[in-house]
Amino acid sequence: MDKEKKRTYLSLCVLICFIVLVTFISLSNGEYILSFQDIVKSIFRYHPAGDTDLVLFQFRLPRIILAILVGFGLGIAGSILQSITKNGLADPGILGINSGAGAAIVAYMFFFQGMLNMNVDSLWIVLTIPLIGLFGGFIAALIIFFLAKDRERLDSQKLILTGIAINSGCGSLAMYMSLKMKAQDFEMAAVWLNGSIYNANWQFILSILPWFLLIIPLIIRRAYSLDLFQLQETVMIGLGVKVEKEKWLLLLCAVGIIGACVSVSGSIGFIGLMSPHLARLLVGRKHRNSLIVCGLIGSLFMLIADFIGRTIVAPAEISAGIILSIIGAPYFVYLLVKTRV
Repeated sequence: MDKEKKRTYLSLCVLICFIVLVTFISLSNGEYILSFQDIVKSIFRYHPAGDTDLVLFQFRLPRIILAILVGFGLGIAGSILQSITKNGLADPGILGINSGAGAAIVAYMFFFQGMLNMNVDSLWIVLTIPLIGLFGGFIAALIIFFLAKDRERLDSQKLILTGIAINSGCGSLAMYMSLKMKAQDFEMAAVWLNGSIYNANWQFILSILPWFLLIIPLIIRRAYSLDLFQLQETVMIGLGVKVEKEKWLLLLCAVGIIGACVSVSGSIGFIGLMSPHLARLLVGRKHRNSLIVCGLIGSLFMLIADFIGRTIVAPAEISAGIILSIIGAPYFVYLLVKTRV
């Protein structure tokens, strides 16, 4: 086994161990403290207690699973965007794709306010929202990539500036529509806009799981194409790669994952920025090795941010999106300064 594979397997094992550890800490801590024995008895159905079952299966476990999925998806989406744009500062949140998906979902909430309630067990509504997010994210991505093109090539500086502008515009539009909502719908939209999974349930997991099962294997199969995007486009064409086709296919995959994640967690930023950089430090630049590592790093970030937000000011909560922004904003500034140097 070569050195690169050893590093990949070691990174995967360490990250999975950390995720399991943080998962156990999240399951056992909170307003209602659970022991290891309580958790094992409840999960394996060995003399489970009613209160323990309620806390685990209705509140904590769906939230933890959703955090893992959202972090995994945003981490991989960030890796795709950084590869196809050849820009280490690319991130679903910074480029405005999160905001585009979010604005579309808030518009859906706005036009169907009173009928739409995230706490109502309506499977049709829960399954429809990721499609709305996909549509909004893809429209935002189209606008960004169209405006950032310079002679059929993506200009990195234009990409970031356009993304910031789209992010600001879509965020303002979403806020305007949320202010026009009824009180109950506004509260739901405001919490969602800050990036939170506090109201996670099993239906949310069911709504995004098909997107992951469909898109993630396709992305992994295209890992070699992502490697080739590190080359010049003329070289890629010389190797027989249909550059535009691959670019738009991978972009659609990234937006699909982002739309699904945003539909259940709101706008979560900086996971897609930090995870690819850390994955490359651990296992190198080959996407065959780094994609899953990148996703697991995103899952770990999301789990830790949600746990901190849930416990640091308990019984109140701080949105996971706010915690990640506190961590991610200085890292973005560091990368910006490093890039200029």
